[in-house]
Amino acid sequence: MTDPATRYLELLGSLDAIEVLQATPLRLLETFESLAPADLDASYAPDSWTRREVLIHLADMELVMGFRFRQLAAVPGVELQPFDQDVWARRYRQLDPSLAVEAFRSQRALNLALFTSFSLEDWLVEAYHPERGFESMDLMVRMLAGHDLDHLRQLEV
Repeated sequence: MTDPATRYLELLGSLDAIEVLQATPLRLLETFESLAPADLDASYAPDSWTRREVLIHLADMELVMGFRFRQLAAVPGVELQPFDQDVWARRYRQLDPSLAVEAFRSQRALNLALFTSFSLEDWLVEAYHPERGFESMDLMVRMLAGHDLDHLRQLEV
């Protein structure tokens, strides 16, 4: 099985990462608004997260990645803290997915604004991820765009 980082980059392919990141908030909102309440607690595939869990995971990841982007911009070479997304997801069934959609959209807007301040050097600076090795800001942003595509696909099933 392909590791998630590779899968995200494959999903992104030749698409522009920033354009994907810009398009996701509206696409996410439209998808969320099209779901019936019963759809939220249905899994998109057997033994998979529910759509509610995917929505909340997206908000959590936007928060995590926003922190990582800021950390890396401030401290080149920083070691990133990995986390177990499934442990975080244990509480997702109790949370309101509409709050997650709002949080995602706000945090994404802030992260996109941050990217406009980056110089070429900022895009090339690297952080160390204990499970994947060194990753540039550019690579982290491209993986996030692929992550969007992966989870949007799951929500739209």
